[in-house]
Amino acid sequence: MALYLVAIGWMYVVVLMTAAEALAPGGSLLGALITLVFYGLLPLALVLYLLATPSRRKALRAREATQASAAQPDGSGHPPSHPVAAKREEA
Repeated sequence: MALYLVAIGWMYVVVLMTAAEALAPGGSLLGALITLVFYGLLPLALVLYLLATPSRRKALRAREATQASAAQPDGSGHPPSHPVAAKREEA
């Protein structure tokens, strides 16, 4: 949760820098757009992606564990046996 608060604060600062670039006497809209993308959006997306990797891995392992336990209802790790015994043949 604190990670998102820092991200929101960072984007606030970047938006203010973008506005300052766009409204400055020597600034331009292209410079403001470049500031927004290369100083705000791309680095923030990269940092959030990298910091969320452990939670994505944890969720993937949990999903795999629930799928594995659903395939074996008794949880023994052995494949499920046939519920009806095979018919005995007389020779």
